[in-house]
Amino acid sequence: MQLNDILADAQDQDRGREFELTDPVTGKPTGLKLRIAGPDSATQNRARLQLSDDLADSADQDGRVSAEVRERLRIKCLAACVLGWEIEEDGQPVPFSQANVIRLLNAVSWVQAQVDDFASNRAAFRGAV
Repeated sequence: MQLNDILADAQDQDRGREFELTDPVTGKPTGLKLRIAGPDSATQNRARLQLSDDLADSADQDGRVSAEVRERLRIKCLAACVLGWEIEEDGQPVPFSQANVIRLLNAVSWVQAQVDDFASNRAAFRGAV
């Protein structure tokens, strides 16, 4: 591997990869597909930096941030790594927006866990799209 390979891989991760959520009990595909930026992408780097700034801005005069605020900001950071999706609700496509991604991530913890796991999995981002 050479430096140009590493840099090209990081750039490629900004295009994201498709990830389909699976049922947490059966492991069967749900049909809910998200496009997620890779762990070495500029997108994820910006999201982490924004999280740091948001945490600093949310600190009280003693430098503390409540658990509720930390969790809200963590979900916002994770949502920023989602670049697009194919999701339906009541048979209709759900428009892609950060607010809707946050709504999905807040729905149940297994969705957060699967998205977080995929977003941090470098192996999922190796090779061509």
